[in-house]
Amino acid sequence: MKKIILSLAVVMTLFSCDSVKNVNTSNLSDAATLLSSLSSNSTVQQITTLFGLLDTNKDEAISSTEAIGSVADNFNVLDTDSNSSLNLTELTGLLGLLK
Repeated sequence: MKKIILSLAVVMTLFSCDSVKNVNTSNLSDAATLLSSLSSNSTVQQITTLFGLLDTNKDEAISSTEAIGSVADNFNVLDTDSNSSLNLTELTGLLGLLK
């Protein structure tokens, strides 16, 4: 329950920022819900879905401004090639952090 409340707080904070424009609020809400439900039993398919929801500009990468929750919190750890964005392979590293 705390994860869901925290995820919703993150989403609401993002919506209150002037820098968030033309973002599909449904995608962010879905991403926050999916992110809060991830566990050590999560699948690569769930990470792939999360990637699609977070990649709001559809450039096949998640920037630090697109990341939320534990993805944002662990962005530098997940960004193994240090190019300031996460590809799908790097985001899959989130599964290792959940164990």
